Amino acid sequence: MDPGASSPHPSRGINNNNKKKSSLGLATHRPFPSYSPKKPTIRDSEFVHRISTSIKQRRREPVRSVLKPFESKFRSDHLIWVLMKIRNDFNLVLDFFDWARLRKEPSVEARCVVIQISVAMRHPKISRDLIRGFWANAGGFDIGNSFRHFVEQLVYTYKDWGSDPLVFDIVFQVLVEVGLFDEARNLFDKMLNYGVVMSVGSCNYLLSRLSNNADRIDMAIEVFGEFPQAGVCWNAESYNIMMLAFCKVENVDKAHSFLLEMELRGCGPDVVSYSTVIDGFCRVRELQRALELVREMGSKGLKPNPYTYNSIISLLCNDGKVVEAERVFKEMINYSVVPDEVIYTTLVNGFCKVGNFSNAFRLYDEMLSRELRPDAITYTALIGGLCQNGKIEEAHKCFHEMLSKGLVADEVTYTVLIDGYCKMGRMKDAFSLHNQMVQLGLTPNIVTYTTLADGLCKQGEVETANELLHEMCAKGLQLNIFTYNSLINGLCKVGNTKQAVKLMEDMEVAGIHPDAFSYTTLMDVYCKSGEMARANEVLREMLDNGIQPTIVTFNVLMNGFCALGMLEDGNKLLSWMLDKGFMPNATTYNALMKQHCIRSNMRMTSEIYKRMCAQGVPPDSNTYNILIKGHCKARNMKEASYLLMETVEKGFRLSATTYNALIKGLFKRKRVAEARKLFKEMRTKGMTADREIYNLFLDLNFSEGDIGITLELCDEAIEKCLMAKKSNDPS
Repeated sequence: MDPGASSPHPSRGINNNNKKKSSLGLATHRPFPSYSPKKPTIRDSEFVHRISTSIKQRRREPVRSVLKPFESKFRSDHLIWVLMKIRNDFNLVLDFFDWARLRKEPSVEARCVVIQISVAMRHPKISRDLIRGFWANAGGFDIGNSFRHFVEQLVYTYKDWGSDPLVFDIVFQVLVEVGLFDEARNLFDKMLNYGVVMSVGSCNYLLSRLSNNADRIDMAIEVFGEFPQAGVCWNAESYNIMMLAFCKVENVDKAHSFLLEMELRGCGPDVVSYSTVIDGFCRVRELQRALELVREMGSKGLKPNPYTYNSIISLLCNDGKVVEAERVFKEMINYSVVPDEVIYTTLVNGFCKVGNFSNAFRLYDEMLSRELRPDAITYTALIGGLCQNGKIEEAHKCFHEMLSKGLVADEVTYTVLIDGYCKMGRMKDAFSLHNQMVQLGLTPNIVTYTTLADGLCKQGEVETANELLHEMCAKGLQLNIFTYNSLINGLCKVGNTKQAVKLMEDMEVAGIHPDAFSYTTLMDVYCKSGEMARANEVLREMLDNGIQPTIVTFNVLMNGFCALGMLEDGNKLLSWMLDKGFMPNATTYNALMKQHCIRSNMRMTSEIYKRMCAQGVPPDSNTYNILIKGHCKARNMKEASYLLMETVEKGFRLSATTYNALIKGLFKRKRVAEARKLFKEMRTKGMTADREIYNLFLDLNFSEGDIGITLELCDEAIEKCLMAKKSNDPS
């Protein structure tokens, strides 16, 4: 509501004031005082005359340049005396006042003089800015004293400088706007003494602001009951504000009683009145009472609007009753009520939630045919439905269609799509959207933070994940099991095991029990630090609490045993897993094979590989890299070459260290052509060979007289081996 838009002139309150005063036992009101400022001396009068004459005669020039000669002798007293001389030239008043306050903050009296002139000259916006400016400057002072002093000066300057009671309405509105509700009520009471009653528009503004504050609803009720005694005549908007306030706190019966009271007081309810209470009944899920009011509207000749129906349709959609919701939608159209974007969006969202995309997109197309523009909420509903059903490409297309139409995605839209990408394992796309979201100043929610944090931890970006989670906690978002696991994972990654254990204890206190992921994460950090006894303790605790270990749990233990060279314990664990029906995977076997390769025990490595294949466990890329490097180290180049062909056939990728091992092994066997081919292939893939291999090919090409390629390799070796850090090889 705009309080200054179409408010009745407050001076009308003066005409009704005797009636109000008689009800209070008062017959007359206090007259406004006459203005009598300090008198200037003869010298001051001459100075003021020179200033006023100069700015009048040279009005086309900037005031600052005109008044340059007067700056040194200008005092704050001169301000009002000059204003007296130029009061009828409003533009000149403003220019001079602006010049004066650039030098020094003007007195409250001077500000009130210009406020009165602005209102009298029909420039209420300027007066509003001046009043708002006063309260902005008074923010650090005693509000009570500032208020009293300001009102005193406003009353003091009223009679001789403006005499337009609208000025008090504007002050009242500004006090309400800045949240000084008590001061606004004090002003209301004070002005009654002078026969001025605030306009109903201003009083409605107060009601609206009070009712939007849950802690101030009681004051709104007081104002609604007391102000009519002072001459304020509430209108339909006043009742609508109060009914909306009661509906927001779900006191719909009270709102309904206000609806009945309106008619008794001769203030006929309008469509907004009924729609507000209908929405209230829908909020508390009393559908039948809402439908009764719709029928009552019709009997009174009031035509429901889209907002009326949307409340009912929204309730039905939230309950999953989309067929009934569409039936109400068709009934609305039969009554010639034209649906708007909100109703279509409600229905689209409802159909998406139940997975009925054909109807959702049918309604979307119908929106377009009615020349209604789908908004961000409409698209978010479609995107969310598509993501929930694993149709991420369609959701992505829908998202970009939304942006191409100039619509702005909010936190919900981004979170819905990020969640979809995370569920599909497309973390790069999810992070890209997260970055866009933050750059736009949007705040990720619990789903966004938790999903991204988990993805970041899985990619080793622990610091970033922890920053996201700390940001989430700072915003008061409640942690869940997935969030706790992300935190535990992050803490373990940075080596803060003690805090991770403490966090697991906090989970229990918070009523959230650690799951297999929680325990496995803690076991992993103990295994990596060589504390296998502690890892076993965590496993026992996990089993005692009835938590079933996963294959990841066993692989963590296997890696721990193998990293410490405890191959016998690793073999025992593998046997125990098979006995208990836990099927190992490639990662389980890879850990054992890698350690045997390091020990150059290729007989045992091959035996484990055969056992793995016999169990029906398919090898992965890491399996082949481990085997090839092991055989190269043992100079079994025939076996290494065979495994290389198998790796290529299955589409697995060789690591840089595997290429290095193969090339060196082939060189030693004098198979230079094969080594050269692999070296070229390696460079084409952007991988870095080690210094020894560069030296081999530098010598080879130089001996062959190929100076061009020799120099090229020399530059490359310097750049990649000496200037840049070596790439980490995960295998």
